[in-house]
Amino acid sequence: MTTIIGHSFDTTGLFGLATDADGQLEERGFSWTLTIPGHRDLAMGRRWHFFFAWLFVFNGLAYLAWSLASGHLARDLAPTGSELKHIGASILEHARLKFPKGEDAKRYNVLQKLTYLLVALVLLPLMLVTGLAMSPGMDAAFPVLLDILGGRQTARTIHFIAASGIVLFFVVHLVMVLITGVWNNLRSMITGRYVIEPAEEKP
Repeated sequence: MTTIIGHSFDTTGLFGLATDADGQLEERGFSWTLTIPGHRDLAMGRRWHFFFAWLFVFNGLAYLAWSLASGHLARDLAPTGSELKHIGASILEHARLKFPKGEDAKRYNVLQKLTYLLVALVLLPLMLVTGLAMSPGMDAAFPVLLDILGGRQTARTIHFIAASGIVLFFVVHLVMVLITGVWNNLRSMITGRYVIEPAEEKP
């Protein structure tokens, strides 16, 4: 049972108690059908982790290289001093679910710029460096990594925080897609065609 704000929900099969591959109930944080690999196998789990980790790294490096080469980083993601001064107003607008229209909708706002920069230039590099620092092979070849990070446990903690930040970014990204118009956003991702609502005329 999972209790949230005084309400209990039966989460058997999802959280806490789930069936194994043989159909027997066992205590598990998540059902085996929701994890890779499904069964408990630490060695296989590490292999899957490294596979997705390197896929993630190569994808991130390709994006970073393209952003630098095309000028996307400096042109579209670097916030101006004027934008940084109005960051409070941008936070309030987002809290009120008021999103830019007209010409303003064609550009990233200051929160989007800072978030993308945080993920691309801070969280992803931290994930890579701390992941390498925890690797026994890398630790043997470059022990200075663990010295810089303050030990294996510190590296593990930073790795977890960075991973949580990336998951949060992903969840918020999906929520924003839902809030600002699923069809319009999906169509723009696939075709590049995005319908922009006209800005409200000021009296």
